[in-house]
Amino acid sequence: MKKPIIIIYLLWMLFVFAVTVKCENLTSNSAALIRQNAEISSVEAKPLQRGLFVSVVENEIVLSSRERTNNLIDFAKKAHIQTLFVQIYRANKAWFPSKVGDSKPYKICLKKVSEDPFRLLIKEAHASGIEVHAWLNLLSLSQNEKAPLLGKYGTDILTRNVDKKRKLKDYKIDNQYFLEPGDLRVREELGKMVEEILRAYPELDGIQFDYIRYPDSNPHYGYTKMNVKRFQKATGLKTIEENSLIWKNWRREQVTDLLKLLVQKTRAIRPDIQISTTGCMSYVRAYHEAYQDWPGWLQTGLVDFVTIMSYPPTLSEFEKYISDARKRVDDFKKVNIGIGAYKLINSPGIFAEQFQFCEKAGGRSCVVFYYGSLLQNSALVNPLTGSEDI
Repeated sequence: MKKPIIIIYLLWMLFVFAVTVKCENLTSNSAALIRQNAEISSVEAKPLQRGLFVSVVENEIVLSSRERTNNLIDFAKKAHIQTLFVQIYRANKAWFPSKVGDSKPYKICLKKVSEDPFRLLIKEAHASGIEVHAWLNLLSLSQNEKAPLLGKYGTDILTRNVDKKRKLKDYKIDNQYFLEPGDLRVREELGKMVEEILRAYPELDGIQFDYIRYPDSNPHYGYTKMNVKRFQKATGLKTIEENSLIWKNWRREQVTDLLKLLVQKTRAIRPDIQISTTGCMSYVRAYHEAYQDWPGWLQTGLVDFVTIMSYPPTLSEFEKYISDARKRVDDFKKVNIGIGAYKLINSPGIFAEQFQFCEKAGGRSCVVFYYGSLLQNSALVNPLTGSEDI
């Protein structure tokens, strides 16, 4: 009689033990699941990085008014913008004290604001926790035929093809004039200009080099006297074949060497500052036409990040170019994705689709090009604020 009772007792104890272990496992798994969900929620709760280009070609230049500066900062806060890329050098014109560029725009704004307008913007942005990066259009003179650099050196510093040039307008490419990156005088002048900015604004968070490339419209350029002479000396070749790999690599090296010089000068003054460039898309356009190896600049650590620029009219094309960019780099978290609001002023729905896709794409930041376009159509602002009011 005792034996069956003992057996029943042992079975009961095994059952209790099994249930206890099961409950402990469930509790442990539940706790782990709760922790995991909490971690996911924590990641999702972090604010997405957003940037905004502020251009000097806008109808109302921000740097020309204290009120407009304050309006920009208020806008950025409501739109959850963490970084402002403020254009202060374009077409060899300077919105800062400069001997390299035409500083007339700076002097006009200085008179209107009664203090250095860019320094004021930096101060107000920092007070609101917003970073400011100087945005510089380097090799494009736009249509500025009175550029100081042209007056100093003449047309020899303008990149060109092999066609005869009889007048200045013959050098125009895609409706603008381009400086030759392989011209050592151009490099020296741009290096001085960067030094001017860094010394004038020690509070600056970053510096972004734009238009650091060859023109990519019918890309047969680089035939300036100095660049050709340097190529011949370096390679020992007497003639140049447009489609030769040596000549193509040479031009790509000239762009990269210019960037290396600018980075060197920047780091010498501000070793802590963030350095970035813009990058053309598609990659084929950048590497084979504009001779701009921005993926290589990232891979070698030459720059901290790159803002890729391609402003397609549809979501599908936008997705395609982001997919292309992601394949070119090891760390996509070093890539800002530009979104062309200026091309979608009348298509706020497409802008919203592109912006929402961008924020899920895994890049470093989504950067809107540009502030003035958002002001032209308030519907474009909705994806940034989640509201129709700003």
